[in-house]
Amino acid sequence: MIAPVLRNEQGIDVSQPYLPSSPASLALAVVLLAMAGQAHAATLSAGPGKTHVAPCAAFASAKDGDTIEIVGDWTYSGDVCAIARSNLTIRGVHGRPVIDAAGRNHAGKGTWLVTGNNITIENVEMLNAKVPDGNGAALRLEGTNFTLRQAFIHDNENGILSNANRNSNIVIEHSEFGHNGHGDGQTHNLYIGAAKSLTFRYNYSHDAVIGHNLKSRAMVNMIAYNRFSSTPPGKTGSTASGKPSYEIDLPNAGTSYVIGNVIAQPAVNDNSTLLAYGEEGATNPGQDLYVVNNTFLNDFTGGMFVWVSGKVSTPALIQNNVFGGPGTLTSQSSATQKDNQRMEKPGFIDRAGMALRPLVNEVVLKAGPVADPWTSGTDSNDAGRKASAKPGAAR
Repeated sequence: MIAPVLRNEQGIDVSQPYLPSSPASLALAVVLLAMAGQAHAATLSAGPGKTHVAPCAAFASAKDGDTIEIVGDWTYSGDVCAIARSNLTIRGVHGRPVIDAAGRNHAGKGTWLVTGNNITIENVEMLNAKVPDGNGAALRLEGTNFTLRQAFIHDNENGILSNANRNSNIVIEHSEFGHNGHGDGQTHNLYIGAAKSLTFRYNYSHDAVIGHNLKSRAMVNMIAYNRFSSTPPGKTGSTASGKPSYEIDLPNAGTSYVIGNVIAQPAVNDNSTLLAYGEEGATNPGQDLYVVNNTFLNDFTGGMFVWVSGKVSTPALIQNNVFGGPGTLTSQSSATQKDNQRMEKPGFIDRAGMALRPLVNEVVLKAGPVADPWTSGTDSNDAGRKASAKPGAAR
């Protein structure tokens, strides 16, 4: 039996679904579908006088692609939950909202358990994440792809703790992490599991409680233009003073760029190494470390500025850095060292206040290389290529 032909008022056959006949038509159809999806995205408000009195109520009502705006200058106590939807933007508005776990936790994991994919969180303060096993986190990441901006994460057992996910790209920028850690050396300001990549830029991480100011097992790490330091005991800071171990720990190696940071070890610390690379086994696909244009400062009596595991076969590039204070520059004898400046007591405008512009008579003025550091053969585009390499065994 032949199916009847259906025609519209213009006489056009509408019996069969329309299929784009050209690449241009197909592209237009994709754009129209995307616009239709965006048209259905909603903005939900959470806070006093809003439809949702607290963020978790808004998360529960949200659909994929929605935006949740949290009223700032307000403390949300005990508001713990999962963020299960995907493609959400969550942001504080009209000031910064404070999320205080206040003795509560979700699923024994922390304050906000992020299981959705492609989540962006902006302008929040989070504190007091604690769980019975001592491994709680303000943000526990179990989804794929996550971005955090303009946040203040402090006084938790972990600031951020992410599961292993070789498909996940994590971006953290313009944020502060301070005084996180249970005090057991296994909890940190940030602990990034075996992710595809970590981009950590324009942040301030300080005063970890025995743990590290940053620990990452990601296959590719871009750590750029951050400050890692701590508050001397008795001094006033945004948090209490801590006793950090490593300032930066990259325990499984990986293609790692450490560029333009201030990395300062306090006199009171739990480990005298500032930057550690591959100490738990160089199991990531890349074993190339680039340490360029940083200022390292050591207020301890000795130690190691850049420790590289003997199991790492690729020479690190250590170029155009200032190393101030006592200690061994690197443990890797094969490392490429260019245009670095070693000074026992470097002179800055205000060392205690971290105003690290060199004094007029300092040797570091105009002491950089004539050529761009990358002319040594480093290709920054390698990061993307190596991120897609077959991963090694995760630890």
